[in-house]
Amino acid sequence: MRLTKYAHSCLRVEHDGAVLVVDPGVFSDAESALDGADAVLITHEHPDHVDVAALDRHLRRRPLVVHAPASLAGTLGDAAEALRPVAPGEQFTAAGITVRAYGGRHAVIHPDIPVVDNLAYLIGDRVYHPGDSLVVPEDVRVDTLFAPIHAPWSKFSEVVDFIRAVAPRRAFALHDALLNANGLGVLDRQYTALSNCEYRRLEPGTRIDG
Repeated sequence: MRLTKYAHSCLRVEHDGAVLVVDPGVFSDAESALDGADAVLITHEHPDHVDVAALDRHLRRRPLVVHAPASLAGTLGDAAEALRPVAPGEQFTAAGITVRAYGGRHAVIHPDIPVVDNLAYLIGDRVYHPGDSLVVPEDVRVDTLFAPIHAPWSKFSEVVDFIRAVAPRRAFALHDALLNANGLGVLDRQYTALSNCEYRRLEPGTRIDG
């Protein structure tokens, strides 16, 4: 697999000529990420994880399957015709790649804010994208973790403990579009020191082997 990290929480996975895109949101240059995509994984309904307008434009040019929680049917509008609902614990194939779904709920932002459905995805039995949650997948060895390093619902110590609990070979920063250069610099140093694995933050457009 070849992975391209787009801004914020978006990943593009290329494997055996097929393209799978995860969370093409409004912060992520979704148009470019979706170019040539065969399938999409969406963790949850928030716009920083799904740019509905960009997805709809892509579907008018090229059909694909959107794998996501069933609750996204009300968010996707016309694009809901492409939705294949996914439940926690389900294993399925997207763009020729085996995917397993974990979790089920978004992390709590505040008790006054409703909690939405959220799925974490293990892609190709190697790459883990938790969306907006800190769900640790059970009974699986994760090679590559994309960890949400900053969010209104998290704090640094929780994310460090999440990375340590997953215990990947390497971790890359996810969910970082709300940080400026000062914050990114501080968190890069802290996560590198405390994650107990190889840690890096990839600039948007960086490609790595999965």
